[in-house]
Amino acid sequence: MLSYVNRVAFELFGLSIYWYAIIIVSGIILAIFLSSRESERVGMRRDDVSDFMLLGLPLSFVGARLYYILFDLQPYLHDPIQIFNIRSGGLAIYGGLIAGFLWLVYFCYRHVIPLWTFLDIAAPSVMIAQSIGRWGNFMNHEAYGEKTTLAFLQSIHLPNFIIENMFIDGAYRQPTFLYESLWTFIGFFVLIFLRRKTGLLKQGEVAISYIIWYSFGRMFVEGMRTDSLYLYGDIRISQLLSFILFVSGIVVFVWRRKKNPQLKPYIRNLGPNEWII
Repeated sequence: MLSYVNRVAFELFGLSIYWYAIIIVSGIILAIFLSSRESERVGMRRDDVSDFMLLGLPLSFVGARLYYILFDLQPYLHDPIQIFNIRSGGLAIYGGLIAGFLWLVYFCYRHVIPLWTFLDIAAPSVMIAQSIGRWGNFMNHEAYGEKTTLAFLQSIHLPNFIIENMFIDGAYRQPTFLYESLWTFIGFFVLIFLRRKTGLLKQGEVAISYIIWYSFGRMFVEGMRTDSLYLYGDIRISQLLSFILFVSGIVVFVWRRKKNPQLKPYIRNLGPNEWII
């Protein structure tokens, strides 16, 4: 007998608190913690991260919601009140990243903080938050892929609780939430490894590496999903955007190095007993 996870974690004063919200918030808290630690190592104030997030976080949620709605508009035209119903999902990562980036540009200008420096400290933290956040999709039974077989899911050695919860709408499904979660989890450690190698990356290249890594994986995962947002016909908006970001990231990486061979390296000051993360 299949055992499905309950989307509701607990009740608080009659209000259902969903695992989706708990997991997303947990990822954000970890991201803020890691970014704040790194900010001190590169000469920024620890409060710079929390000051940015004060408005950056709600703006990112608004951006993620607007992105999702704009490319799936019809259901919300028929029932506009659902625009505000985010407890069941409906947040697009790219929308949140775009909104957050626009606010960051203004924030860095306003507080005289080097934009590339802020992006570099934030990139790995965003990556691990995305990895954690995908498990919110799992709890909501969303962000899954095409039909597959029980034998395939067992062949890739998935735990039973994942396999059982990939039986959706009468068929087993590709766990695309897991593929992206693992990709970003690995990417987090790749970025941390590259960042701690003194002189290997120049300023801005941690952030650019994040763009290249994430967009490359998202291109393939998006092509497997059944809930993609479409731009026109069979063109998946997030897959197209991932391709553009992947190519752009490589071009910008190479162009910056050729244009300015004297780019300053990414430098962090670690104490003798400090964590590398």
